[in-house]
Amino acid sequence: MAGTQSQSTLPAPVARLWTALEERSRSKRALLLMAPLMAFELLIFLAPFLILLRISLSEGASNLAYVEGTWSLSAYADVFTSDLYWSIIWYSFKLGIIVTAITVAVALFYAYAIWRSEGLIKSALLFSVVLPLLTTLVIKTYAFMPLLSPSGTLNDVLLSLNLISEPIQFVPGTVGVVVGQVYIVLPYAVLAIYSVLATMDWGIVEAARDLGASRPRSVLEVVVPQAIPGITVATVISFAWSVGAYAAPGLLGGGDRTFAMQVEQQLLSDLQWEVATAFSVVMLVLMFASVAALFAVLSRFGGEFEYA
Repeated sequence: MAGTQSQSTLPAPVARLWTALEERSRSKRALLLMAPLMAFELLIFLAPFLILLRISLSEGASNLAYVEGTWSLSAYADVFTSDLYWSIIWYSFKLGIIVTAITVAVALFYAYAIWRSEGLIKSALLFSVVLPLLTTLVIKTYAFMPLLSPSGTLNDVLLSLNLISEPIQFVPGTVGVVVGQVYIVLPYAVLAIYSVLATMDWGIVEAARDLGASRPRSVLEVVVPQAIPGITVATVISFAWSVGAYAAPGLLGGGDRTFAMQVEQQLLSDLQWEVATAFSVVMLVLMFASVAALFAVLSRFGGEFEYA
């Protein structure tokens, strides 16, 4: 009765949201435990996004970042009608797709190896995944410069083995960006997939093999479908991080600009805050649509998903 009376004092939209969350959490105690996290997300994520959205609807000025108190859709018109922005969007999403495909494939193989190993080997494999997370992002990205540059270690090895006749320019370029970004997101993808495989019963795979399935077929038809929740998380992390990547493209990239680099230039150099925020909102909408499509596609291959 007290809960009903307290809900009746809330505004109608808030009361409906509270009721839905209460039904979803199945208990008021669970909802109270979720309250600090919900408040944190509202304060740290929703509030800045609303500020971002408001700035994107402002008018620009030659001597100011934007004109406060004004309303205009000119920034969105600039984004949608500019070939430059569409080329940046295409390059950012292409980079995200390539990095995600490589990362998830390698992460699935590595997570499977950790799952099937034991003892010291398993500890060493897990430590090798966690170790890169102990190094700052800029340092471990910048380390690829002496490795992949035309005068770097990789080219020296290839030249000494007579596999190439002249140095290959991996850095700066898209190849270096892809390698650096894969290295950045790979540990998170491995841990996401391994956390799901660790709960899986190996007896299911053995039963499939007893019924005549080969080793590759048992992995593809038994292990992979069971690991779909982890693969989905790894895919979303890799894709979202790579589309909005800044460190790897900034340090290892060539002339192509990513979304994050373009926004930085508009905010700090060009002082076009309304265009930068409009571009950010457009990219955020495209990212949400892409992530929703990823969930829809991957959920068709197996696994159970809970959307909170």
